[in-house]
Amino acid sequence: MNKPRIFIAAHYLEIGGAEISLIGLLNAIDHDRFDVDLFLYARRGELLALVPPQVRLLPEIPEYAQMENPIRDVIAAGHWRQALARIRAKIRYSRWRRRNNPPSPEAFFQYLDNEITPGLPSQHNLGEYDLAVNFIALKNHIPAKVRAKKTAVWIHTDFSTIPLNAPLELPAWQAYDHIVSISPQVTASFINVFPTLAPKIVEIENILSPAFVRARAEAFDARPEIHAGKAVKLLSVGRFCTAKNYDNVPDICRRIIEKGIDVVWYIIGFGGDEDLIRRKIAEAAMEKRVIILGKKTNPYPYIKACDIYVQPSRYEGKSVTVREAQMLCRPVVVTDYKTAKSQIDDGIDGRIVPMDNEACADAIARFISDTDLQARITRNLETNDFGNEAEVLKFYDLI
Repeated sequence: MNKPRIFIAAHYLEIGGAEISLIGLLNAIDHDRFDVDLFLYARRGELLALVPPQVRLLPEIPEYAQMENPIRDVIAAGHWRQALARIRAKIRYSRWRRRNNPPSPEAFFQYLDNEITPGLPSQHNLGEYDLAVNFIALKNHIPAKVRAKKTAVWIHTDFSTIPLNAPLELPAWQAYDHIVSISPQVTASFINVFPTLAPKIVEIENILSPAFVRARAEAFDARPEIHAGKAVKLLSVGRFCTAKNYDNVPDICRRIIEKGIDVVWYIIGFGGDEDLIRRKIAEAAMEKRVIILGKKTNPYPYIKACDIYVQPSRYEGKSVTVREAQMLCRPVVVTDYKTAKSQIDDGIDGRIVPMDNEACADAIARFISDTDLQARITRNLETNDFGNEAEVLKFYDLI
């Protein structure tokens, strides 16, 4: 008897929360029961090495691989149709933005999706799948290009924080049989924007393995790289983008130091906001206090070596890195973004602090000084496994 076939699409496997949760899903699937094909728009990223060997990694297709390249490179590669589609998307997005909203990369992606997908090659030659999953990809891709009995698309973010052209996006979401949300709070924010889609929602948490995280944390000792003398070592991990709010870290760090607290704040990651963050570090004169470590293939030894893990985000869906820090029994601080309470029980397994820079700095400083509270939180973390591999059973139900 043939096993059910699953197709999963993602843009690439650079280090990021959604990508790590995809690795968690791929490792949780019972490959004796299911055949899994993984299609990456661009076959790149440090997490490629963590894809289970039972997963068939489909060949790269040039038109998909060009998706995030500069338009001049797309033209140089001979993909004129795609370049023109991207230009049309920029023009139409600009018109909408002038009439309606501040900048929104998420809104732009739907304009890009609508323009570019018709010109992408079909993948019907792969045959029919029992389930096709859009994990992190263009929303129009799977309904238009992949044959499947059932389809599902993942939500990874808080929709209450994102300006969108909802009427433009609605048909793309409607085309799927299932819309997978990673938390009740993410579900609520999505339904507030798209109320008619509520019956399609299925909640499946990001699948993470404590054994995997803890084993990776023992790969090497990061303490020599993040030595800070007697200073308290803060650490944040994530993409350098608006959502993560790292551009405010230098100012928050400066305010903590002005309160008499000796800290060094390390940041692991990469992304388009790096120049902005470095400029803010210079403006705050925090060059020796806010240290960008850059991209790390394995961030877990650094999380293990820090004193406090901080997620200073403007918004999140459900932070993968926060849960990983909890698995490694690190005291965690998160800002009070709208979904924070879905992950942190304040004072029990972490602390939720205000978003405002001065109030945030004050709360972090008080937490650093309260070693008894840190110890209680650490003990609580040590009694919780934080594993949720059983969530994969909900994934099977999508078929």
